[in-house]
Amino acid sequence: MNSGDPDTVLKAIDEFVAPDVRFHAPVPMGETGAKALKQVWDVLLRAFPDIHVTIEETVAEGDKVVSRNTVTGTHQGEYRGLAPTGRAVTYGEIFVFRFVDGRIAEIRGVVDVLTQLRQLGALPS
Repeated sequence: MNSGDPDTVLKAIDEFVAPDVRFHAPVPMGETGAKALKQVWDVLLRAFPDIHVTIEETVAEGDKVVSRNTVTGTHQGEYRGLAPTGRAVTYGEIFVFRFVDGRIAEIRGVVDVLTQLRQLGALPS
C-alpha cells in the first residue's frame, strides 16, 4: 500500500482481499466489497500521493489480525470536499481483519478522522 502506485495497490487488493469482503470503516462510499476498498484507496492516493502507513503493532489470534497504524501524507489533491492545502497529516488507525481461505473476508476500522481534518484546517483545533 505504500508504493503510491494505484495499479500496485489495486493488484494487492485483488490478491489479498475477497471480492465480497465486508468492509466497515468510517468512510462514505457508494460501493461494497473489494470495490469499496479500491474506492477508498483511489481517494486517498489522489488526495495524499505520498501516503505512508506504518504498522506500529499487530496481534493475531485465530482467523483475525489487528493492526494499529500511523498514517502520514501531504494533502495534494481534493479530499472530502477540501481543496489541496499542502499540509502534512499524521493520524492513527486500527483495523481488524478477518481471514477466510487466506484472504481478507471482513475489515473493521477505526480511523482518527477528527485529527486528520483538524490538521487539514477543516475543523478548529
